[in-house]
Amino acid sequence: MTLNVVGIVCALAAEARHLGPTTQRREPLASLADGTLLAVSGMGGGAAALGARALIDAGATALTSFGLAGGLDPALAAGAIFLPSEVMALNGPSIVTARHWRERLSAAVAAHRPVAHGKLLSSPRAIGTVAEKAALFRETGAAAVDMESLAVAEVASTHQLPFIAVRVIVDGAGDVLPRAVTAAADSAGHLQLWRLIGALARSPADLAPLIRLARRYRAASRSLAVVARAGSLAPHAFS
Repeated sequence: MTLNVVGIVCALAAEARHLGPTTQRREPLASLADGTLLAVSGMGGGAAALGARALIDAGATALTSFGLAGGLDPALAAGAIFLPSEVMALNGPSIVTARHWRERLSAAVAAHRPVAHGKLLSSPRAIGTVAEKAALFRETGAAAVDMESLAVAEVASTHQLPFIAVRVIVDGAGDVLPRAVTAAADSAGHLQLWRLIGALARSPADLAPLIRLARRYRAASRSLAVVARAGSLAPHAFS
């Protein structure tokens, strides 16, 4: 039987660390203990697409977009686990995720935490205001938004490979996403403290939302760890 190799794209190193220690590195990729390949791409669709193609070149036969998302549906609080049935762009394409793989993962995770489903919107920029989140929810019906999943889905579709997205809500529909957060991320997917301090100096009003976001992030991190421990991202997760 041919061994399936899952390739996981994470925008941020802070997201990837929940997947466990890496056993070896083949820059810009790393391998997990079960043979899963990992790319920490940096934020944005272009970077995520490059990471996805690198994973395929390294032998991945299925792709996952793994990490955090912003909530558009008010029913999704920080820490909610979201396995979208499709990923979409605003006024653009929509790609359905691999149903059997998604259902296996959902069943494994649901033994520990509730799992939400629906549409995931991918945006070329961070969606930070409550008003804009509400408008996108009304316009698209998407329950959450990120910046990378559609790009990974498009690479998977081009190569006719299975794809799923695993997203955990960090900022809910009623939360402001401070611009200082996105300004602090570098191209390698690391959050730089000096960038964060500089962004806060330019916009001190971001401090209070940032403190609230830190609490939300702790809840989201626990949920990412729950998904990782479920183990269904591993090579046996799909046929």
